Amino acid sequence: MISRRDLLKKAGKAVAGASISLAAIEFLSPARVQALKADKAVRWVFLVDTYKCVGCGLCVKACKNENEIPYDANVTRTWVERYVITSDGKLHADSPKGCRDGFTTSKIDVGMGKLQDIKNEDIKKAFFVPKLCNQCENPPCVQVCPVGATYQAPDGVVLVDRTWCIGCGYCIMACPYGVRFFHPKYHTAEKCNFCYHRINKGLKTACVQACPFGARQIGNMKDPDDPVTKIITTERVGILKSEFGTKPQVFYIGLDEEVK
Repeated sequence: MISRRDLLKKAGKAVAGASISLAAIEFLSPARVQALKADKAVRWVFLVDTYKCVGCGLCVKACKNENEIPYDANVTRTWVERYVITSDGKLHADSPKGCRDGFTTSKIDVGMGKLQDIKNEDIKKAFFVPKLCNQCENPPCVQVCPVGATYQAPDGVVLVDRTWCIGCGYCIMACPYGVRFFHPKYHTAEKCNFCYHRINKGLKTACVQACPFGARQIGNMKDPDDPVTKIITTERVGILKSEFGTKPQVFYIGLDEEVK
């Protein structure tokens, strides 16, 4: 027969064990989940060669199709800007529909349905610049997210978990590159994530695969033999808005000072 004293001891141990189990429960945030399955030998970086970009828009189409961004929506994870500098020193830039359909006219889209015609003889220089999330080493969007929905994976890619996002818009306001927007269907923060679901399977991003001219490349900065790493470490490359101190991990070949 079990004495009352022994019964109380066993009951006390059971309660103590239950308390420890409950206290040990951890609700894993998206960042914590990524950290548990991280590959420490990877740091994803992107390389854009502006000399090779022709503004065809195939990268934008591919991105929209791959990442569930409505085709007709006036938002996109990546886009291409056209820059035209005239002989009088003026800068003209546009990106109609993010270059989804390419640049179908030589006229500059100045907004509100108006086009500005620039004569060929007045053009001093013209070029295209693809843009996307810079996957900053020091991302301000991560710092301002109040719920951890925006976070940085150990391999450097900044991600957004739709199930955690509350749609406050802080990250959109914090991004100095204007790459974030509200998804028109899910109403959560959206941006380029280097096609994370693809690169983790050894595939190229949708935009890299779609570019017929090799203007876009993705690589692993921690691999010294990676072709992208070799270019970044041995050739002259530029980054956007270095004055913000975000340390972008999207590098450009042939980046003109006029590009903002």
